[in-house]
Amino acid sequence: MTRMHRVVVGPLPCWLDREQLLAVPHTATELPMGDVEVSAELTSLQAADLAARLRGLCLAARPIQVRCEPPLPRAAVRSARAEDARRRRETTAGFERRGVLVDDPEGRWSLTPEALALEMAGLAGQCSVCDAMCGLGGNAIAFARAGCEVTAIELDAARLARARHNARVYGVLERIRFIHGDARSLLGDMDAALLFLDPPWGVKWNRHGVRLPDLPLLRALLERADHFQRIWLKLPPAFDERGLSEYRPQAVFGKAPGDQARVKFLWLQR
Repeated sequence: MTRMHRVVVGPLPCWLDREQLLAVPHTATELPMGDVEVSAELTSLQAADLAARLRGLCLAARPIQVRCEPPLPRAAVRSARAEDARRRRETTAGFERRGVLVDDPEGRWSLTPEALALEMAGLAGQCSVCDAMCGLGGNAIAFARAGCEVTAIELDAARLARARHNARVYGVLERIRFIHGDARSLLGDMDAALLFLDPPWGVKWNRHGVRLPDLPLLRALLERADHFQRIWLKLPPAFDERGLSEYRPQAVFGKAPGDQARVKFLWLQR
């Protein structure tokens, strides 16, 4: 007889796509602070897989707890964690074309996966875009490929040179105006229908919770961005969106088999 477990997961933000994160049938209960807690009746295999995927996850500054009753067999836990480690190697690709230049580990880690960047850019509406921290150019290139007129700013000259090279690889170099400089001093003179901000979080960002004061560059740019009607932010999954209440948050999941149920970053839109 198959052993069943009652699994309770929470807290989860009310705006989260729970179907994609959990990938199992469940019921939701609203918590006092507006978040939700979900419960499900799962087999040992299903419960162990879910617990392994959510292990150590902090989403939108909420540390996610997974409780199973009765407790999971140790063999099922070990097997599920090994399978989850294998899945994590099948991630959505950054750049998909050959010949691009990246720098490790910061640039590769910070790069928006191409499929996700294109999906976001397709919703911009072929407008003018200012990418104030363009890095290796992943998002700027996606905006240009979607028909936007793009201004890309980057403080690191070597990284800006790589972004230019990558734009040439994708055939959109002529559609992007690259500027070497500090966006904090340049943003006040920029005029675009959409401001895109992807602050560097680095490989070692705090997975236990990130708040606006933890990203001083982002805070400084937002203070200079009042003249932009639309602002999009790409932030770590653990970022506390409640510090930016005028923004609409969305969790962006991967596309590859290994990360389709994994939050890659938060996308906040004003």
